[in-house]
Amino acid sequence: MADIKTFHLPDLGEGLPDATIVEWLVKEGATVRLDDPLVSMETAKAVVEVPSPYSGKLVKMHGGNGDVIITGAALAEFELDPKLPQRAEAQSTGHHHAPAGASAGAGSKAAHNGDKVVASDVGGELSSGDAKPTGGDAGTVVGAMQSSDAVHAEQAVSVGGVKAVPAVRALARKLGVDLARVAPSGAGGVVTMNDVKLAAASGSATAAAAAERGWRAAPGEGSASTQRAATPEPSSALRAPSPEGRREDQRTALSAAGKPVRTSPPAAHAVLGQPEQLKGMRRTMARVMAEAHAQIVATSIVDDADLHAWQPGNDITVRLLRALVTACKTVPALNAWFDGQNLTRTLHPHVDIGLAVDTEDGLFVPALRNADRLDAAGLRAAVNRARAEVMDRSIAPSELTGYTIMLSNFGMFAGRYATPVVVPPCVAILGAGKLHHATVPVLGGFEAHRVMPLSLTFDHRAATGGEAARFLKAVIDDLALPR
Repeated sequence: MADIKTFHLPDLGEGLPDATIVEWLVKEGATVRLDDPLVSMETAKAVVEVPSPYSGKLVKMHGGNGDVIITGAALAEFELDPKLPQRAEAQSTGHHHAPAGASAGAGSKAAHNGDKVVASDVGGELSSGDAKPTGGDAGTVVGAMQSSDAVHAEQAVSVGGVKAVPAVRALARKLGVDLARVAPSGAGGVVTMNDVKLAAASGSATAAAAAERGWRAAPGEGSASTQRAATPEPSSALRAPSPEGRREDQRTALSAAGKPVRTSPPAAHAVLGQPEQLKGMRRTMARVMAEAHAQIVATSIVDDADLHAWQPGNDITVRLLRALVTACKTVPALNAWFDGQNLTRTLHPHVDIGLAVDTEDGLFVPALRNADRLDAAGLRAAVNRARAEVMDRSIAPSELTGYTIMLSNFGMFAGRYATPVVVPPCVAILGAGKLHHATVPVLGGFEAHRVMPLSLTFDHRAATGGEAARFLKAVIDDLALPR
């Protein structure tokens, strides 16, 4: 009798309750060897490859591309091959399997332990961040939960003659780019993120372009994908009409009989839009925000910083970072972590600021380490480096956790004041609104000054109103300086 083994989705080092299947790297029925790449999975931080835990035939896949798999749930089944090397039963795989039904409580447990972080928006550059009281967190995006120290590196794998890491393949699918038609620029002929973005922008390798070429290709010409594209779709007249498939330009006020269409309140089955399941970073953000809202005793205080004295050449982002550092030194109570279960507070002698980088998939939150030791040039270089590493997905997991305070520059888009979300164990987040001119009374009359709206949200369990007000005043005083 064949020896069948079930492989359950392991904890991928994120501490998250689920992951999304990006691409199976082995076909059902094929033979795979121990530790060969099996499937690429998307978590809140990145796309990682999961190696095969056995040697043998892959007899069943529990899910297809795009499906969300709960941590600890069945992922694949194998028929072991006794002639191939196998891992000893007692040998650790480096992963931790959670019970299939335990994932629902994983997030709340992590939050109670203070393993979280997160963010709000940053005009593409900075915003809030996360923190964790211990050094064991492997990092996160828009909020972190419990995790191990295991780091899973992405490697370029050749599929169909194209070398690319799973994250690049996922981006190509999202943008509708045919990787076989993308000119690689990476070492060893590897297709990079930038290659895919350039191809999508030019339209030279998109699915639509491939389909157009497929219609014109003679029999036997082109790739398999273009040949498939050359197969015409069934005529719309042959397909049964449905509310879900009706285009906007097909809507009319008259019925097929030429009479006015009766209307009624929209029902679930009549809604044209389709629900989209949250995945990756956005899925994590939804959980983290709900937990933060339930746990934090949030209070906000707002005021304006007068920038009238600023000299030319000031970098707004750098000035915000410097002002935040100054305030942390003046009022250390807000540069801290708070444990709501044990009612303990940890004051930090250093200042690590969380910067949020906005991407199509959500917010990445790299940490600006030791901001209190950096000058203006060092702060700008750190921001540029963090942003670049996030955009090309090369940022290390360790750089996505451990913030002591958070910053959100939502004003780069719109809005003057806000109530940014504080995510435990952090105590405070500073939000910067849209710069504008305001009439300010001066000796002998009025002047128009450039001002920056500021919003400080803090956990009132860990800091008093007086401490928060003095902290905000320190920020305002530093921003008022000419340089």
